[in-house]
Amino acid sequence: MNRLAGVTSPYLLQHADNPVDWWPWSPEAFAEARRRDVPVLLSVGYSACHWCHVMARESFEDVATAAVVNDGFVAVKVDREERPDVDAVYMEAVQAATGQGGWPMTVFLTPDGEPFYFGTYFPPEPRHGMPGFRQVLEGVRSAWRDRREEVGEVAGRIVRDLSERRIAQVGGAAPGAEELGAALLGLTREYDATRGGFGGAPKFPPSMALEFLLRHHARTGSEGALQMAADTCEAMARGGIYDQLGGGFARYSVDREWVVPHFEKMLYDNALLCRVYAHLWRATGSDLARRVAVGTADFMVRELRTAQGGFASALDADSDRADGTHAEGAYYVWTPDELREVLGEEDARLAAQYFGVTEDGTFEHGASVLQLKGGELADGERIGEVRARLLEARELRPRPGRDDKVVAAWNGLAIAALAETGAYFERPDLVRAALDAADLLVRVHMDDEHARLARTSRDGVVGANSGVLEDYADVAEGFVTLAGVTGEGVWLEFAGLLLDTVLRHFADGDGGFHDTADDAERLIRRPQDPTDNATPSGWTAAAQALLSYAAHTGSERHRTAAEGALGIVGALAGRAPRFIGWGLAAAEAALDGPREVAVVGPAGDPATAALHRTALLGTAPGAVVAVGEPDGEEFPLLRDRPLVDGRPAAYVCRHFTCDAPVTDAEALAERLGG
Repeated sequence: MNRLAGVTSPYLLQHADNPVDWWPWSPEAFAEARRRDVPVLLSVGYSACHWCHVMARESFEDVATAAVVNDGFVAVKVDREERPDVDAVYMEAVQAATGQGGWPMTVFLTPDGEPFYFGTYFPPEPRHGMPGFRQVLEGVRSAWRDRREEVGEVAGRIVRDLSERRIAQVGGAAPGAEELGAALLGLTREYDATRGGFGGAPKFPPSMALEFLLRHHARTGSEGALQMAADTCEAMARGGIYDQLGGGFARYSVDREWVVPHFEKMLYDNALLCRVYAHLWRATGSDLARRVAVGTADFMVRELRTAQGGFASALDADSDRADGTHAEGAYYVWTPDELREVLGEEDARLAAQYFGVTEDGTFEHGASVLQLKGGELADGERIGEVRARLLEARELRPRPGRDDKVVAAWNGLAIAALAETGAYFERPDLVRAALDAADLLVRVHMDDEHARLARTSRDGVVGANSGVLEDYADVAEGFVTLAGVTGEGVWLEFAGLLLDTVLRHFADGDGGFHDTADDAERLIRRPQDPTDNATPSGWTAAAQALLSYAAHTGSERHRTAAEGALGIVGALAGRAPRFIGWGLAAAEAALDGPREVAVVGPAGDPATAALHRTALLGTAPGAVVAVGEPDGEEFPLLRDRPLVDGRPAAYVCRHFTCDAPVTDAEALAERLGG
């Protein structure tokens, strides 16, 4: 086994028995490259990446190819989910040089870490206009040997270009109604009115944009915003991107109709979408939204929860077929014959019609991805039984692999989603799962003395990599949400500790944030990006968490930092709203207040519980909720809040102005859009 044998990343461990002499990312690897005077081959991927597995089988497991790598390079393998900073820096270089990016990412570096040749997947032999991987290796080795000065000039120029890039920072307050209206107009232009979502194929779940649309509707009453969100959610829920048997969403759809997914299932997608569907139900009462929110939450708990109470990162796209071959989607797709084998002729005919299984198939080899082509959104008794029998049969198939490392940021997103979904649908087991994950993050990931956060853990053992901005921001957001649902103010205190670290170590001095701390490992560039990708950007996630914390505590420092961070949102709102959705959602909260709701009353009192539930179900953008005894110590919002005529009461404040307290849940709902 190579040097990856002792690491904790499941992705790296998949390469531990390669004939390639892999090194983990480390100073020792670059020192070895200097000693040998050879370039570094940097390969970046993640465990659920289909083409990463393909390149591994074709090239990294091939003895002859490995010999070329070992002879001419120091090979470094990186899990992008453990080191998002390394991934971001070199992906920026790949995209600048080639106009595109993706994983596996293949970059050749000098021993000083400077990139000079780039690519993604390379086939073993020349194919479809791409050079073969061994051709690339020989070409790079020849250039390093014979044209070293030219290589150095290229590498130096790339590093200079990257270091000179600056974000056009716009300081000041969060954007106002005009900028948010321009963002809505921009999304409308890009909206696919026929199929839902935005843009063409491949089509990704627009989670952050959907959250903005729901908040915009709540603030303005825009029916267009709500319709785009609702129609997109229905299209995804009916499509193959949603697992019609087991719940949960795949990473994206390869087509624009949401039919055929890329079958990997990521924790972050499911956490974000669970919350979106829960918020859609809160706004509309949609039965589909309820079913998908609960189904996605149940999927996360059933399939991704670890023995320690955290949530694993992902399920692979690939798994074994019945004939022993390994293929993408094998666990999820069905042929008519397979339906008949499980259900019998009559029920198989019903299932094929209901789930869109055809003789020709919608995927590969005559298999179909299950969809709701036109079936009812609520199962009847018979189709419910059919669904259960198919799920039971599917459980007997070889399962996709699971990347069981716990990523702090994604667990923060899951905590927020499970806490709210559990509260909305009266599922205390989901709230308990959120609490268990939060407890793991505090016990294992968080350094109590310095309020520093580790990026990952596995099997309850903390990883070596420091948390990045999204870890602090998303965990703080999860903790604030959990505090509002449970009435346990300690989670607000933990959020405050993390946000103080954000302000101390991540702020850039101009109102924005860097993605890595000021004392993190120095790379060729300190990454900084305010735009969303598959997850909310750390920058705008920090703004949202700071805003919520300020609403809870009245901290002017945190409010000012949030508004400064949202300055960039105004600049991007009209030009690129799809890629700044989380910032737009935070800006909606800032414009609305956000509203501060304090519910005071004895624990266990039905009137207290009714007011608390009503507060949580209010649709006012970004509203924060505190619940506890009158003048309670758990939350700052409870101070000087007495009962009203001896009855539990709710106090609502906004923009430094408080309404008269109410004791009636319906009156509270009117004030919060519930």
